[in-house]
Amino acid sequence: MICWPGLLAPISGAGRPRPSGILKVFFLTQFSDLGLAEPILRAISAQGYETPTPIQQQVIPAMMAGNDILGTAQTGTGKTAAFVLPLLNTLAKSNRRPDAKACRALVLAPTRELAAQIVESVRAYSAEMRTSVTMIIGGMKISKQVRAMQRGMDIVVATPGRLLDLQSQNAIRLDQVETVVIDEADHMMDMGFLPQIRKVLAQLPEKRQTVLLSATMPKDIRALADKFLDNPVSIAVAAESRPVERIDQSVRFLTPNQKRDALTEILSADNVDSAIVFTRTKRGADRVSRHLEDAGVASAAIHGNKSQSQRTRTLDAFKGRQLRVLVATDIAARGIDIDKVSHVVNFELPNVPESYVHRIGRTARAGESGTAITLCAPDERKLLRDIEKVIGNRLPGSDAAGPDESQGEKAGRSFRPEKDGQPRRRPRRRGPRGQGGAKGHRKGQGQSSQAS
Repeated sequence: MICWPGLLAPISGAGRPRPSGILKVFFLTQFSDLGLAEPILRAISAQGYETPTPIQQQVIPAMMAGNDILGTAQTGTGKTAAFVLPLLNTLAKSNRRPDAKACRALVLAPTRELAAQIVESVRAYSAEMRTSVTMIIGGMKISKQVRAMQRGMDIVVATPGRLLDLQSQNAIRLDQVETVVIDEADHMMDMGFLPQIRKVLAQLPEKRQTVLLSATMPKDIRALADKFLDNPVSIAVAAESRPVERIDQSVRFLTPNQKRDALTEILSADNVDSAIVFTRTKRGADRVSRHLEDAGVASAAIHGNKSQSQRTRTLDAFKGRQLRVLVATDIAARGIDIDKVSHVVNFELPNVPESYVHRIGRTARAGESGTAITLCAPDERKLLRDIEKVIGNRLPGSDAAGPDESQGEKAGRSFRPEKDGQPRRRPRRRGPRGQGGAKGHRKGQGQSSQAS
């Protein structure tokens, strides 16, 4: 059962329905209860879906009623279908074709992989409709994307930078957009896309529907919503930044030199069907992948320096189980919907604590359970504490014997904080006798600083 504001009435001059403040109660246990068009119901039934998730139960009717949406739900809860299905329902009720270079719906995504997943979902759910969709992303030939837009598209899924590139070449028009969806908005902010998003939104028609969905909702995103959303319906499913309960989480305290052997041991266990290993840097991902290959563990790395064709081939191999281990930077932490990933290993802790939630959300999808193991070096203890504040509890193993803060400071004198997955020896300070030694340094000099 869900509760949703009902008895909608249009606001004068707006032309779009808005909640009147009266609460209606809906019992939505099947997709057929949501009022979706028959071709869409047949397509999702063919995909094996019958029961909508909580975010789908609330977002779908709100979007179909024409409301702007500010939605928050943890990763793996079905946000993609929550906005794709009502978009398709609107298209199903209208046979109007977009003009050349124009589109009726625009979806903004932070990464190429997430954009590709959204396009795949659109095609699956519109299998019995004549819906045109294209993807506008970096890493692919822009000429092909320009040609695709020449005939107009029902739905365009784009990363902000490449979208603005096409617009600067007059290859795409945004003046006919009826609905814009901003998916994983907080990740867009983390990646520095906020100015580009503002530029795109400022060029859209004033009369439009705007949907903003994310796993977390920091203050900057709420400020964006306040400026560009019109009296949105706020929908929050589950606690923000709180991992799903089906994930068995733990932390192990290790020195940087111990991490690689520990990773090999974890991934060699019989219960690891497939795993994603997360690093902070692109070079670190490549180095970890090479280490695993040398240890006999089939793996490949995926990050922003790889071409789109390389990333696609690697993901396809991982999905097809030709690869058992995917090593990734946080570019893969959002929106990569791969079934039956049994383990996630945080080889390095993320600098942004919310990214931990998205990383471990790659396992325990579609009702499955999963395991998330974090390898924490002494200089990462502060990052661990930040993560525990975000998720609202201590990770199992946090109180276990291991390097404590004082040991971390001691270790900091021997090692610099990890960079690209490699510990580096901290050079000893040298100088004239009596000035550069351990006892003779100036006040405030020679002190090791811990990474945060």
